[in-house]
Amino acid sequence: MEPPAAALDSTPDPAIVQPPRSSPPVPPREQQQQQEQLRIGESGQFGEGPEDRGLLESSTRLKPHEAQSYRKKALWVSWVSIIVTLALAVAAFTVSVMRYSASSFGFAFDATLDVLSSAIVLWRYSNAAAVHSAHREYIACVILGVIFLLSSICIVIKAIHDLAKKVLPEVDDFLYSVSVLSGILCTVLAVIKFMLGKVLTSRALITDGFNSLVGGIMGFSILLSAEVFKHNSSVWYLDGSIGVLIGLTIFAYGI
Repeated sequence: MEPPAAALDSTPDPAIVQPPRSSPPVPPREQQQQQEQLRIGESGQFGEGPEDRGLLESSTRLKPHEAQSYRKKALWVSWVSIIVTLALAVAAFTVSVMRYSASSFGFAFDATLDVLSSAIVLWRYSNAAAVHSAHREYIACVILGVIFLLSSICIVIKAIHDLAKKVLPEVDDFLYSVSVLSGILCTVLAVIKFMLGKVLTSRALITDGFNSLVGGIMGFSILLSAEVFKHNSSVWYLDGSIGVLIGLTIFAYGI
């Protein structure tokens, strides 16, 4: 007896699996447009550079241990700068009082400013976790700018007063020694600060270095004005003029 035809046909047919459809290849031009749109979207969300994400450019160039090493160097340079410039400020103030030197007074004020700016750099890098912080850098630069403006006003007022009163500077070996020592030390500190500021992309360090450079120039300018006055007493106004020029330079940089 033969089985019914329905029984013979009860075995289900094997299901035919359709292969997944692969998306058609994207032409190079369309792929480039998609990448460009993605890049625009990311820049709108995160900003165009590291600073827009709250980090300095140094975060993309320095490894963690390198950044900490340079941070420690910045702290050491700041401490040395505070000690050196504080001693120079006291000496320059003494010279300005004893020898009626407007440029010495300007240098003393700039040295005091250098002490304050180095103290700000110390605060800036006191936190190891904030070595690449753009916000901390911004606060330090704003404070430095305000200090620059205030000190420059004092320097210009003192220099103009001495020019109006026709105060003649007195020249001696003490003035020479202070000016030469100030010029050399401040210039060396400025170079080191510039180098560290460039590596750490720190505007605060570079600003501190600029202040030290101004101190070095002022130290040599004291020597220059004193030497000129020694040989030609009619050029008495050179000392006060240099004080005004330096004050205006600090004011412009502060702005």
